[in-house]
Amino acid sequence: MVSDVGESSRLPECAAAIDIAAEALVRIWTGPQSAPGVPVPATQLRVLLVVEQNGAINLSRLANELGALLSSASRLCDRLEAAGLIVRESGQQSRREIAIRLSPDGEALLERVRRERQEQITKVLAQMPPSARQALLTGLTEFQNAADARTRPGTPGSAQSFSLPA
Repeated sequence: MVSDVGESSRLPECAAAIDIAAEALVRIWTGPQSAPGVPVPATQLRVLLVVEQNGAINLSRLANELGALLSSASRLCDRLEAAGLIVRESGQQSRREIAIRLSPDGEALLERVRRERQEQITKVLAQMPPSARQALLTGLTEFQNAADARTRPGTPGSAQSFSLPA
């Protein structure tokens, strides 16, 4: 592991160590979404997450957020609507614009997946000493802030912070 991550010459070594740790997190993270009770593949789950983050979103913006073609985003929405996980309705500014939002079933699915993810992460965290958990939270908060600044320049306050419950 990296002893002094502040050294620029050690950044590649630090990145490699984080990559290995991230793989472990991804294994835990993707487990619940692959469970038998989850009726949608990861791609469709990502659509649900983007819709949730935006409240209601039009198809063009959804496609842009997903980095997908408009036709691909439309087909994903067709499947999710048929599964009862999203609803499409006339937009508030223009009747021609269609707003996509989560249905109650879509909200419930995301809540269940989150709850299962958090249960799995909690099991791993329970195996760590409290000081290591705090260091992890501090490091992840700083990482998120740096990533947000890199990916969303000019949007102060866009980062959420994490804290340990008392």
